Amino acid sequence: MPNLSEIEKALPVAPIKIIALQSAEGLGREVNDYLVKFRRNIHNDIAKGDPAFHGYIEDNYLLTCETPRFSSGEGKAHLRESVRGKDVFILVDVCNHSITYNMNGYTNRMSPDDHYQDLKRVIAACNGKAHRINVIMPFLYEGRQHKRNGRESLDCAYALRELRDMGVTNFVTFDAHDPRVQNSTPLSGFDNFTPPYQFIKALLNAEEDLIVDKDHLIVISPDEGALDRAIYFATVLGVDTGMFYKRRDYSTIINGKNPIVAHEFLGDNIDGKDVIIIDDMISSGGSMLDTARQLKEMNARRVYICCTFGLFTDGLDSFDNAYEQGYFDKVITTNLTYLPPALHTKPYFIEADMSKFIASIIDFMNHDTSLTNVLATTEKIHNILDAYNARSSKFFDYDL
Repeated sequence: MPNLSEIEKALPVAPIKIIALQSAEGLGREVNDYLVKFRRNIHNDIAKGDPAFHGYIEDNYLLTCETPRFSSGEGKAHLRESVRGKDVFILVDVCNHSITYNMNGYTNRMSPDDHYQDLKRVIAACNGKAHRINVIMPFLYEGRQHKRNGRESLDCAYALRELRDMGVTNFVTFDAHDPRVQNSTPLSGFDNFTPPYQFIKALLNAEEDLIVDKDHLIVISPDEGALDRAIYFATVLGVDTGMFYKRRDYSTIINGKNPIVAHEFLGDNIDGKDVIIIDDMISSGGSMLDTARQLKEMNARRVYICCTFGLFTDGLDSFDNAYEQGYFDKVITTNLTYLPPALHTKPYFIEADMSKFIASIIDFMNHDTSLTNVLATTEKIHNILDAYNARSSKFFDYDL
């Protein structure tokens, strides 16, 4: 972990406790393991009896929490130990649809609304006794309903204000659909992280012959909304960028949105180049696969799809068919949200692990040090590219 000197000079705010809700148990265990390693490697010179570092080095920071439901569908949260005076970090995945509960004899799958309610129950169970409450919600709840068009609700903005009013001090999310939603709570902590470093690290680990320069690689945005991500990624890599414009039929609404009529490409010639498509999420995947198909028809050499959240709401069949037809070569997505187990068996899937990154965020926040230490990904990307171009084995172990 970089910039350890800043942590070693700072006092922790309070002893850490991580509450990983059932939706994020797997990710929570991985984050906890990294945090344990971090703490064992620093502050070893601190006296064990120093009260300022009580509970600093532990074998486990996870707090056991239960969110059972009654047969009527009502629920509650139960903490198995005290959080008094603790710096609590609550980890929740609102997109985990694999969890079920019984209601009136029927089996229901938990929706984002159910996960959000459980999050509020856990905060309520803390009963105002925690020193500080921090929420880590990788996929921002109702993040796609961030603005109002006509007589519509503002679900995301209202949720952030509700959590603020419940006592949440810091809110951490990843690749928010529109981070300007934080304006609803301008005096509260809101940190939005993106995973470009994890993307390029995973891709370089998977491909041995990638040439990262303007003559061989280009970064593409699948729509105008992801253009900022593509420009940043392309600038750091030192390559060109392009984008597709989604032409929609605004006279029709299907499944709550206007259907896409066609994708129009804006950018330089991609003949013979490798292409990285970068976006915040794969929902059904139809738009992404259509973009990949058009790129292959434009004679792209290889097509890599990089998305922070792989939701795959319509299953994996369409991706299997597109891969067999050669429309794309790899799909890289993070473990920030629930991934279907079958996805790990696919030859085209690459996982970008974010657990070490989250552990670093928790560690820096617990010391009240600047998160610029974990935000500065440009230098890390340049370092890993230099190691890769030199064909050094060091980039496989490069930190974060």
